[in-house]
Amino acid sequence: MASRPLYFARSNGPLLVETVLMDFTWHAGMAISQKQKSVKSLHDEAIAKGLCKCPLEVSSKSESTLGVGLSAFNLRATTQTHKLTFTVETAYQSSKVFEFGGPYKELLSSSSREAKTDTRLKNSGALTCFRFFGEEWSLEPMTAFYDWLYINALYKNPEAVSELPMYDAFTDIEFNPEKSINCQAYSVALYKALDSRGLLHDALSTKKTYLEIISSFPVNNAYENTQQQPRLL
Repeated sequence: MASRPLYFARSNGPLLVETVLMDFTWHAGMAISQKQKSVKSLHDEAIAKGLCKCPLEVSSKSESTLGVGLSAFNLRATTQTHKLTFTVETAYQSSKVFEFGGPYKELLSSSSREAKTDTRLKNSGALTCFRFFGEEWSLEPMTAFYDWLYINALYKNPEAVSELPMYDAFTDIEFNPEKSINCQAYSVALYKALDSRGLLHDALSTKKTYLEIISSFPVNNAYENTQQQPRLL
C-alpha cells in the first residue's frame, strides 16, 4: 500500500485547494507501465469512494497527453519582454540562490533533466531565496514561487487550459509529501481554483497581488495537513 494526495480546486469556501490523502495499492518498479498501474489504482480508489469522477494524473507517467504536457518538465512558456522560452522546471532550478552560489541562470536554457540534476544545486550550501529575472522571492510561503511560475506558464497555454474543466481532481504519482514540497498537480488545481473565483488575472498581475491573494486563504497541502476528511461529491 501507498498514500498519495488528490487535489481538488474549490470555486467557493475557505480553501482554494482541498487535499485528500488516499491509500491505494502500489505497483513496485521503475517502468512507466508500473507507475501507470499505480496511477490507475489511485484513481480507481478515489472514484470508488465517491471523491471524484474524472481525475487527471499530471506527470510524465500520465496516460493522458494533457497530463504529460502539464508536467513541469514539459510545460513551456515564453516571456514577452525577453523572448525566452523555457520550462517550469528550468525556470525554477535556474532561479535558486544558495549560500555559496547561484542563481545559475544558464540552466534556464538547458533541458529540464539537466537543470534538475546539475550538481551545483546540491553543492552550493543552503537555499536562501529565489531570483527570477532580477526579482527576488522569499522561501516563504513555501510553494509560492513554484506555483507562481507554474500558473504563469499554464496561462500561456490556452489549449491545455481549455481541457481542465472536464477534470475534477489532480494527482502526481511521483510526488511524495513526506519527501517533497512542490507539486505540479497542486499547481494545476490552484490555477483552476483562482480562475473559477475570478482571481486569476489579479494573481498574475503582480507578485504583490499574487502573494496577497494566496495569503488570504488557509494553505491546505498534503505535507501540512494529512488528517482532513474527504468531501464526497
